[in-house]
Amino acid sequence: MQRRQRLILTLLVIPFALIFTTATPSAGEETKRTHTVTIADYFTQGHITECEISPNGQHVAYVERRWGEPDVPGNVDIWLVDIATKRTERLTFDPGPQMMVKWAPDGKSLFFRGTFKRPNETSPPYNNKAQVWRLHIESTRITPVTFCSDGISAFEVGTGGDSVYYVESVPQPHAEWAKLKKDFKNLVYGEGASECSRLCKVNLTNWRVETLYDQNRYIHSMSVSPDETRIALITTPDSFDVTHEGSSQVDILAVKSGRLIQIPDSIWRANGPSPYGWLESPCWSSSGEQLAFAVYYDGYPSELIIADLKTDDVNVRKTPRLAGEFIRGGIQRGTGDEFCYLVDDHAVARLMSVTGLGTDKLTTKTLTAENVNIDAYGISPNGTHLALLQTELDYSRDVFLWDRQNGKPAERLTTVNPQIDTWKLPTISRVKWKGAEGDEVEGILELPPDHKPGTLLPMVVCLHGGPTACDYYGFQFWIYGRTQLSTSGYAVFCPNYRGSTGYGDDFLTNLIGRENQIEVEDIMRGIDHLIAEQIADPERLGVMGWSNGGYLTNCLITHSDRFRAASSGAGMSDMTIQWSEGETPGHVVNYQRGLPWTSGDQYDRSSPLRQIQSTSFKTPLLLHAPGADTRVPPINSRALYRVARRYLNSPAELVTYPGAGHTLNSYQHRLAKMTWEQAWFDKYLKSSE
Repeated sequence: MQRRQRLILTLLVIPFALIFTTATPSAGEETKRTHTVTIADYFTQGHITECEISPNGQHVAYVERRWGEPDVPGNVDIWLVDIATKRTERLTFDPGPQMMVKWAPDGKSLFFRGTFKRPNETSPPYNNKAQVWRLHIESTRITPVTFCSDGISAFEVGTGGDSVYYVESVPQPHAEWAKLKKDFKNLVYGEGASECSRLCKVNLTNWRVETLYDQNRYIHSMSVSPDETRIALITTPDSFDVTHEGSSQVDILAVKSGRLIQIPDSIWRANGPSPYGWLESPCWSSSGEQLAFAVYYDGYPSELIIADLKTDDVNVRKTPRLAGEFIRGGIQRGTGDEFCYLVDDHAVARLMSVTGLGTDKLTTKTLTAENVNIDAYGISPNGTHLALLQTELDYSRDVFLWDRQNGKPAERLTTVNPQIDTWKLPTISRVKWKGAEGDEVEGILELPPDHKPGTLLPMVVCLHGGPTACDYYGFQFWIYGRTQLSTSGYAVFCPNYRGSTGYGDDFLTNLIGRENQIEVEDIMRGIDHLIAEQIADPERLGVMGWSNGGYLTNCLITHSDRFRAASSGAGMSDMTIQWSEGETPGHVVNYQRGLPWTSGDQYDRSSPLRQIQSTSFKTPLLLHAPGADTRVPPINSRALYRVARRYLNSPAELVTYPGAGHTLNSYQHRLAKMTWEQAWFDKYLKSSE
């Protein structure tokens, strides 16, 4: 159920003792890989989530997430790397998260969104609500910019550097039944409390605050034009995801007059593949005459939309897409009339560009190397240099600098996880096979470091979420099986089954109306292929996944008794329950091609709970249920647990994570999940019992 634009960033961090380690092996020097990876090593990793190159081209600021001790919250801090010397420096140390870094135009300071808490402080900015802060590079002094009681959700620095635009959170008033709801305010009504937003501007010279937009709507994202005369806003009537997936709109605010123009939406609503499109990532062109933004759908290809705003007669068009690519977002303006953006393409995350914005013909091209994954990036003001967050097969995400003009590969600036250079890493490869209907399907295979060809291995099938997502061809040590299981003696098979991104529009949309059918056949044929290749032991097969991967785990074990163990996390079991309880019903409506009362048979076919055969549903099943999950409510997992334990008497355990949302974020929850899964698969796939 995760969306591509909402794919969750895994919190990976390293102990304080390694914070200032920046050494990179010198040319010709090779570190020996002698260390066998353990679960504990997962918590030694640092994870970079964003980067921005300074206007003077001297530094790259980046945000890094790290774990503390098991009972101590980890840190999300801002770091700086000197491009010339590659020296890194940590700039923030407060326990609260500090992120969304943006440079001042003069390069002397950074702005960021952060939370700070001071003892006995209940007023902003030290009330643990997110505010905009300014960090002065020379002194590392931090000063507050906003003082909002309920915090801010987004901000931008004006082109001139003398103003900051920010979105302030405002409680949503109850219009209907207001008195009763106020009289019984401790009760929860309907979908719960919502918020709306206010757009404000603070002048950094006289510190006066001006309200620019206050329309009792929720602002999801914004972009200020280069000349600061117009602001693009993506808004919805409230803050619920159920509203965003079908009722979001793009408004252009004229700053001086306050006039609003709504971008015509027929291209992605009335004439789109589904009315449930999400709008994200607005970005102005360098000229300020075009606005780009992305439209995401569950199950259908995403689109990069460009609106030409040279006149009041707005021209809206789609960007042409190369074969196979799926637009992920991350839209930024590049050189001249160029937008850059990220795509999925055959298990690789690439950076692309579109040019010709002011002409009748838009031209797209790929910018980055074939097998290099780009997770995020930042562009210099003149568009010639890019800071890249890059990953390949033998290292985790690090900051690289790419000079677009010299034609050379990007230069590595950081080594955030030097310990990985000593790890015995899995062998990672692409595998292909004939899936359902004879179509080619691809996946990622990880084998143990010491694997000898011809030796049959216990194999765990690791299924990605989404399903509008994919597994990437690159190093990944996270809580969903990769590296953890392959370095402990398992073959780890990650099929990019039907509905995955990066393999073309037909491959993506073929899943619609066929869940729990065509993708299941893709996966099962992939397993048969690896058995035929004498990699997987057919008597020692396991399966695991989270979100849609958990759903597919539930599907597979109700289809077949071939699996000796399964671990299902936050997965759906009944589509009618999911439609009625989940926060994104449009997801279900898209894939089931209708509502429960119009497509009831399809809902039943897609629901593992309704397809259980008591003769085959015997797989030992470990279920993970985040207690506060609104994306895939835990009732899905509880239902399957009841079937297994109470009605079929098959081995099952249900692990509930109190207070956790759709993703497990705490150290203890992640440690518990990984430890339980390792023990579960070891018992049923390795034990001689």
